[in-house]
Amino acid sequence: MATGLAAELREAFGVDARLVEGSGGIFQVVVDGERVFDKKTVGRFPILGEVSKTIKDGRPE
Repeated sequence: MATGLAAELREAFGVDARLVEGSGGIFQVVVDGERVFDKKTVGRFPILGEVSKTIKDGRPE
């Protein structure tokens, strides 16, 4: 999941994503200190293209 998302962000924005390992099933995407996706809030992993679209639209989860 994280590897695919990293590739998606590299392609969409030309950035290298960094994985910060955690515990307890946490999966969050943070851009410039702002959370744009949180698995705990949404209740699932992001679908393909969802995080990139959220960033482009400027609407964090």
